[in-house]
Amino acid sequence: MHFVSATQAARLLMIDPATRPYYRALAGGVRALIMDGRLPVRVRMPAERHLAETLKVSRTTVTAAYDLLREQGYLESRQGSGSWTALPDPATTADNPWLGTDGDGLIQLQTAAPPAPTALREAMAEALEDLPRYGMGIGYDPMGLPVLRERIAAAYTARGMATRPEQIVVTTGSQHAIQLVTGLLVGQGDPVIVESPTYPHAIDAARRAGARIVPVGISHEGWQDDLLTSAMRQSASRLAYLMPDFQNPTGALMDDATRAAVLGAARRVDTLLLVDETWSELALDEVPRTSPMGSFDTDSRVISIGSASKLWWGGLRIGWIRATAALARRLATYRSAVDIASPVMEQLAVAHLFDRLEETRAERRRTLRASRDALVSGLREHLPEWTFTVPGGGGTLWVRLDRGGSTPLAEAAACHGVRLAPGPWFGLEGTLESYLRLPYTQPPRILEDALVRIRAAREHGAAGGSRPPESLIAMV
Repeated sequence: MHFVSATQAARLLMIDPATRPYYRALAGGVRALIMDGRLPVRVRMPAERHLAETLKVSRTTVTAAYDLLREQGYLESRQGSGSWTALPDPATTADNPWLGTDGDGLIQLQTAAPPAPTALREAMAEALEDLPRYGMGIGYDPMGLPVLRERIAAAYTARGMATRPEQIVVTTGSQHAIQLVTGLLVGQGDPVIVESPTYPHAIDAARRAGARIVPVGISHEGWQDDLLTSAMRQSASRLAYLMPDFQNPTGALMDDATRAAVLGAARRVDTLLLVDETWSELALDEVPRTSPMGSFDTDSRVISIGSASKLWWGGLRIGWIRATAALARRLATYRSAVDIASPVMEQLAVAHLFDRLEETRAERRRTLRASRDALVSGLREHLPEWTFTVPGGGGTLWVRLDRGGSTPLAEAAACHGVRLAPGPWFGLEGTLESYLRLPYTQPPRILEDALVRIRAAREHGAAGGSRPPESLIAMV
């Protein structure tokens, strides 16, 4: 199919003329047709004037719907040539739920970011006391402050990975760490393996580097090592990005046998492993004991990254890379064109927080477990048709919807006061529409409120409405 006529489009859409605002319903109808495959990508849509005449609405209404579709990435237009259906780039579309802010009055479930622990205030006060000593210098250290690199290296050594401070590069969060590694090591057209679903910003970083992304599917049960090793061999991948510890978003935990098998395969096909351990400290239940991926490494094939954002607080914006000393120096040199160095005050605070590692881990285990249990019980009460596996750690549930798509649900939920991250943000080319990621990093009472609103959005969407009940409008 190369084009769709106004008559064909109207027949596919079947929108109640009484729906208000009509332009949003029209845009939502087109988007739903694209997402479920009834309207293929790269099909030319009817001219605004022709569709308006067929639907018996004003041309302004159709223009507004087309504008909204373009803004959301579901329509591409060229002056004098018409408009074509498209799938959005999750890194750039205006309706990307990751772009929500705390100031918009909505419950923020689009990110899995816990609030600061009680230890932060004291650590910041101690960092402030230390700051004058560092003020005598220039404040730029591309590798990171020695005191923090020593703490990070000691933590790796305690986990069974003997590490020297010169193997550590402090970064401005784990996302920055991913960008540095892919920017330095991945060239245009290089194959890079990512899990599907996966952390969306890892996909963004690979795209920016010009990589050819090779997705490997995983589920709640985890990884199938034969699929992962086959993907490495068949693609001759330069790099594979993996999150073996409470994977975001599925919560899966890779066992030691799979870790050893994957590393063995990487060694055979000469693939580097970029291992994201952001969630590794957040076991909530008694889970099978696992060894760090790097402990199986015998030829410097594993590059590990970590972050202060989940165990401590995302506002600190401190992460790190563990690599060989030679690669660490190359990464520090490469980053000088990006941001030179991470903030001194935040680095000092994280150095002091490492002294409170056990205290913070226990606090996170207590609070996240309570929130996870509240989310699980709330889902079973309010949305029992949805299915999921309860993870033993991390901060997210990967939920399969019983019907409909998560993208239209996320838009409806925003009208009811909740920001959501739909499944397609965690995959490629519009896949995973039947999934939704729900974090349990908010307090139980907020999660309970959010679930009531999500259920209302789901029920209202199923009834074909476009506005929430007045009682919920008042709560937004």
